[in-house]
Amino acid sequence: MSNIVDPLVRQIAIRVRAERERRRWTLAQLADASGVSQAMISRIERGESSPTAVVLGKLSAAFRLSVASLLALTEAEAEAAREDPGGAAGTGVRRRAEVPEWRDPGTGYRRRQITGPHFPAEVAEIRLPAGAHVPYPAAAFAFVRQIVWVLDGHLTFHDGDTVHELDAGDTVELGEPEERAFANTTDTECRYAVVLTRGTRP
Repeated sequence: MSNIVDPLVRQIAIRVRAERERRRWTLAQLADASGVSQAMISRIERGESSPTAVVLGKLSAAFRLSVASLLALTEAEAEAAREDPGGAAGTGVRRRAEVPEWRDPGTGYRRRQITGPHFPAEVAEIRLPAGAHVPYPAAAFAFVRQIVWVLDGHLTFHDGDTVHELDAGDTVELGEPEERAFANTTDTECRYAVVLTRGTRP
């Protein structure tokens, strides 16, 4: 699987640095805004460390981007690097083996982008291993409309102070930004989809 994951680690490095520099932030400023250490951010930007989902959540929140948006931008760049320059970018058949998949080194959580970079909504497939718990700060959900759709298994979804127990076929539409967490309290994998549209981007 390393041949799929490694290009995304490199693209995450490029994307995090690009978002930081676009705001003219120093490493210290991003560290202060995100709560992630300067040393960790530096390792991520150099491609020496693959960030966990929790760390990506903190960085996304600092950038006022959702984690889905940050990873979608990253995956789009990785995919664009492989596209035929003469082809119609983002259209047609996308084979499963050709789509980059990101794996959280902390929990084993896996994420695959379903839609291409030019589609007006972002759809991702998530596989959450048994026992995994992935929290995100409220700011990681700013400027987006989002639906979580459970495809297989059981998902315990913490939406602020509310806990939703979701089975296959259940959906939850997210409202105003809250601290949220995706948890799999079962002994089997949970597979769900995230459908997201962007609002005003900062």
